[in-house]
Amino acid sequence: MKEFILKYAPLLIQNMAISVYNSFLYKVRHAGKYKVLRDYYALFDRADIKLVEEEARRRLKIFLETATSDSEWYRKFKGKSLNEFPVLEKEELINNFETIRTVPDRKSIVSYTGGTTGASMKVVYTYPDMQERFALIDHFRAKYGYKLGKRTAWFSGRTLVQTKDLKRGICYRDDYINKIRFFSSFHISEDNFDIYCRAFREFKPEFIVGSPSSVYDLCKFALKRGLKAKGIVKVFFSTAETVLPHHCEVIVDVLGCEIVDQYASSEGAPFILQCKSGSMHIHPLSGFFEVVDEEMNPATEGEMLVTSFTTHGAPLIRYRIGDRIKLAPNDYKCPCGSPFPVVESIDGRSTDFIWSPENGKINLGNISNCTKNIYGLICFQVIQCHENEINVKVVCSSRFDEKEEARFLKAIKVRVGMNMVVNIERVSSIPREKSGKFRIVKNTLVLNNCS
Repeated sequence: MKEFILKYAPLLIQNMAISVYNSFLYKVRHAGKYKVLRDYYALFDRADIKLVEEEARRRLKIFLETATSDSEWYRKFKGKSLNEFPVLEKEELINNFETIRTVPDRKSIVSYTGGTTGASMKVVYTYPDMQERFALIDHFRAKYGYKLGKRTAWFSGRTLVQTKDLKRGICYRDDYINKIRFFSSFHISEDNFDIYCRAFREFKPEFIVGSPSSVYDLCKFALKRGLKAKGIVKVFFSTAETVLPHHCEVIVDVLGCEIVDQYASSEGAPFILQCKSGSMHIHPLSGFFEVVDEEMNPATEGEMLVTSFTTHGAPLIRYRIGDRIKLAPNDYKCPCGSPFPVVESIDGRSTDFIWSPENGKINLGNISNCTKNIYGLICFQVIQCHENEINVKVVCSSRFDEKEEARFLKAIKVRVGMNMVVNIERVSSIPREKSGKFRIVKNTLVLNNCS
């Protein structure tokens, strides 16, 4: 029905259908214990850390008991403590999903991840879990003035817009009831900038939600034309991707708004949320994070294993989600006053790095910094298929001349090592993943287990 309506119905009918459907979704998400949970999270924001830790332990105990009672996969671990559970690999979750899950599709909310690492995953939420996740995220965003019904521009992986729409100057669909404009993240390009600019200025959103690379691209095109739109947007809530320094610099310059980051996942990972002092706080009542090194030993910097309290439909216990974080020192006290643990950095998926025989792992943040002070570079993507060689696709303007290319190549070589073969290919565009996300790094050495 969705495909039919989006393909054949007039634009007005499409927008009305989206408005009604979204309102139905929000009604489901805000039902049940949603309001009680909003109060619950507000209460523990102000609680003593000992009370928070006690509550987190209580919730972990209940979650493990429920999982080992209801899930066939976890039944054999009944009565065990968290560290006695095995690490759950992504491949195991996909291949054994039917024995891990606890509820059938008809009694749950079913969705799918975008498959940016090569495989889309089915996700099953119970209704109370979905309501709790929205209670927490709405409580978080309310601190910055957001509530449902305020004008919001949404940049996500929804495939709502078709090529024929762009020819008519349309790059979005509207939710009239909830005042949300869903912008296509698949058609952002310099050629289509004027279409997006007109739609944005006409809509005048107070808030933006979505992937930082999409908003960054549009802001970079705006800067190139000498355009700025300060005073319209109050807050940009970034989702789906890691916010990088160059994203912040350009977006703030063009929109003049506050950028607020958050970490979760389509699979249902616990939340890491940014406070008003700029720190990223692990929310201990949404789940339990373990940080491990390459030998799976506890560490302050490394890969995450997540146990999420809102995944009763398909329990995630010590799930190896593939993202990496660095914890702040134990004695660090955030100026915001929150006692919740602080994450110093989130590097994104563990496969988002380049492997150098000379320098080891070069993470996404370091790769992205290659663009600093390089003129004419619009965007780039690094692909590694061989240990001693990388291919770099570059979308650029005429300002990216031989001199700028040499500077860019030098910046890459400084990071990956002077012995690495670097092939630069100029292209007109770089496709996004099926989810609408843009990948700066695609490491097929890791994806194919060839490293």
